[in-house]
Amino acid sequence: MANLPESLFSSDPRPSSSSFGAGPSTSGANTYKASDHDQGDPSRAKILHSILDLNDYRTRERALYLLDKSRGSIREDLPLLLWNSFGTIYSLLKCVASHRDTRMRFIKARIPSYLFPLLNIENRERPYEHLRLTSLGVIGSLVKAGDAEAVSYLLENEIFIYCLRCMEVGGELSKTVATYIVQRIIINEEGLRYCCAFAQRFYTLSRALGNMLECRTAELPGKRLLKYIIYCYLRLSHNPRARDGLRTCLPASLRDPNLINLLRDDPTTVGFLQQLLYNVSMGHQYTVI
Repeated sequence: MANLPESLFSSDPRPSSSSFGAGPSTSGANTYKASDHDQGDPSRAKILHSILDLNDYRTRERALYLLDKSRGSIREDLPLLLWNSFGTIYSLLKCVASHRDTRMRFIKARIPSYLFPLLNIENRERPYEHLRLTSLGVIGSLVKAGDAEAVSYLLENEIFIYCLRCMEVGGELSKTVATYIVQRIIINEEGLRYCCAFAQRFYTLSRALGNMLECRTAELPGKRLLKYIIYCYLRLSHNPRARDGLRTCLPASLRDPNLINLLRDDPTTVGFLQQLLYNVSMGHQYTVI
């Protein structure tokens, strides 16, 4: 199946400001210059370097060890430095959420619940989009491995409502990650049953997916977003009730030659689109993803 967007969720050495936004503060550890105070305080310079190293998966473990040694009596301002450093809190949350040994502890502590209100914000301005995307990134890390317990937790907390909101008001990246999360959830049988249990749920999701296609008459979605939309529709077509519903609500743009041309370099997704159209037209499932 599809991998996460490399620019959003891979262990890149440094997250870019254009992708992640400001996090807790825009002042950032990387905005701390080597001032005379820092030059005269080797321990402070070492701490700032370790904070930057948290954003690099190759140096993160060593940096955590050094920062743990520095808390308390050595550096009383360490919490302030951590909070005001660019991307640090996000990096730590994503790291914990994505690891198989800490994922469920992270969930059982209900830490993701603090992110849900950020996903429900309707403001489209850039700072809010940064918050939206950062929060989606953490949720995306939870579903990446397809853990059934993680899916159950997110369903219990009505993650679909928040993803649909992001698909409605978010920018291209937020729409892409939100659609990815939906796709990863409905790959799970429990997630698919949840979406198709009631007609309103199915039509709400189908309408949100269709709007991302139909509302861009002059501009098709980006290739990655388009792939996830197709994957979601194809997975829905594996449910008999949803398949019947898709006969009346599948967007006509999925048959648009311009859309198919956009995917000319992605034969796998073209194949999924063909499977989707076959499933809907013939009334039975052709294959399983």
